[in-house]
Amino acid sequence: MTLMVNFVVCGEPVGKGRPRFARQGGFVKTYTPKKTADWEQEIAQAAKHAMGSQDPLETPIALSVRVYKTIPVSWSKAKRQQAESGEQRPVGKPDLDNYIKAIMDAGNGILWLDDSQVCELHSSKAYGSPRIEVTVLELLP
Repeated sequence: MTLMVNFVVCGEPVGKGRPRFARQGGFVKTYTPKKTADWEQEIAQAAKHAMGSQDPLETPIALSVRVYKTIPVSWSKAKRQQAESGEQRPVGKPDLDNYIKAIMDAGNGILWLDDSQVCELHSSKAYGSPRIEVTVLELLP
């Protein structure tokens, strides 16, 4: 039987931030920015809830991600209407792949054993109520 998991994480999506470096004693420590780590934790919690008692998938996976960003309040009424109708799409930062990286890293050990199992990826970025919608589909031979 093919497993499909769907979940939504509400709130303004956060792209994967660049790793940060700090000197600690004679060593350099690498860490993920707090904003990214907090967002990945929210995704992980939603993924755990969606998976229930199901173990992480071990098969190839198709991943679908829809990212919805807030329409800027500074925009004119006409431009806001274009965004609401889908005529205007978010082309600014963060890049779509940075959202995907955060989601894939958050799903490791919860949705799948490792994000290298993702063999198909479908993604989009639009304006709307801020959230991400994630669908994970097990690909069986």
